[in-house]
Amino acid sequence: MTRSWSHILSVGLCTATLAGPASADTIHVKVGVLNDMSGVYSDVGGKGSVVAAQMAVEDFAAINKDVVVEVVSADHQNKPDVGAGVARQWYDRDGVDAILDVPTSSVALAVSQVTREKNKIFINSGAGTTELTGKQCSPNTIHWTYDTYALAHGTAGTMLKRGGDTWYFLTADYAFGLSLQDQATAVIDKRGGKVLGAARVPFPASDFSSFLLQAQASGAKVVGLANAGGDTINAVKQAHEFGLTDGGQKLAALLIYAIDVHALGLPTAQGLVLTEAFYWDLNPGTRAFSERFYPRNANKMPTMNQAGVYGGLLHYLKAVAATKSKDPQATMAWMKANPTDDPLFGKGTIRADGRKLHPMYLFEVKTPADSKAPWDVYKLLDTIPADQAFRPMEDGGCPLVAKP
Repeated sequence: MTRSWSHILSVGLCTATLAGPASADTIHVKVGVLNDMSGVYSDVGGKGSVVAAQMAVEDFAAINKDVVVEVVSADHQNKPDVGAGVARQWYDRDGVDAILDVPTSSVALAVSQVTREKNKIFINSGAGTTELTGKQCSPNTIHWTYDTYALAHGTAGTMLKRGGDTWYFLTADYAFGLSLQDQATAVIDKRGGKVLGAARVPFPASDFSSFLLQAQASGAKVVGLANAGGDTINAVKQAHEFGLTDGGQKLAALLIYAIDVHALGLPTAQGLVLTEAFYWDLNPGTRAFSERFYPRNANKMPTMNQAGVYGGLLHYLKAVAATKSKDPQATMAWMKANPTDDPLFGKGTIRADGRKLHPMYLFEVKTPADSKAPWDVYKLLDTIPADQAFRPMEDGGCPLVAKP
């Protein structure tokens, strides 16, 4: 049975931050955090993204008293129709000015289209498809945090350097997984490797046994996991149960988070190579934020998706304050014209196609012997500069990009 919109929205949290007595110049802003609150992506976004949004509002209120912000949230259940329906209701009835997060690429693409139709703002942090800055780019959408190009070039490139020149993919069968496989395949082909096969895995999935057997039988040196969240956790666990790595094959988790590694445990996850845009223990700024976030999120460190909600919302609120307006054209123009700057991603820029640029980081999961604390899970292998981390703008096919 399909749940009513009122029931879906009832799971949302609502908080208003008031920056002192309202004045004639006060601007009231309403933002919505839309993501998976109960499924396979709930740990990487979920209520933690709402906490991140609340912290951005609080931190902004400390420096600006003229913008009053309300945060609402809802569960899109990883369904494009549900996500699009919530977005329409928020924009049409509830006065939401901007939507944040939205993991699951198929949902993000639907929300991006609705946002364009309604002339609002969408700052994506959770979805990875490069279509958001490619042929389906929008003047109303910013793609923060990461995308499949950055993940594939970081992780697949590193595995190839380490001798992993034959691959077999286990791919989540929807826009994100297919995009991730395509991007990784392009890297593998360009650098002389070979893809021996791929299995499209229904999303979400709990039993990977038949797909892992196919991967073992392929003889590929690397089994690439083009999935995320609970799917990745289940795939890695079952790969170890099947003894896949005992036979010399390597696992490449093309999107995995510190919270996933923590759930898996270092004995299972050790040695995984991965690419992220954020890690809680990366520098003093990320540590200070994470120490505040941790007790507010059931003693879980923030993910890069949640960090992206914080950084994206902070930049949007700066735009509202600077333009003294919620007009989407004015705020979007300001966000693209002015550098981003926050303690989680540092300084960055937003391109004409909506792609937010910042460094990406290559990590390797520590061994149990190397870890000094429960959340001490990564060692830094390399930093990918912002101008190299993401697909060149001219290669994306975004209609917003002027032809040379």
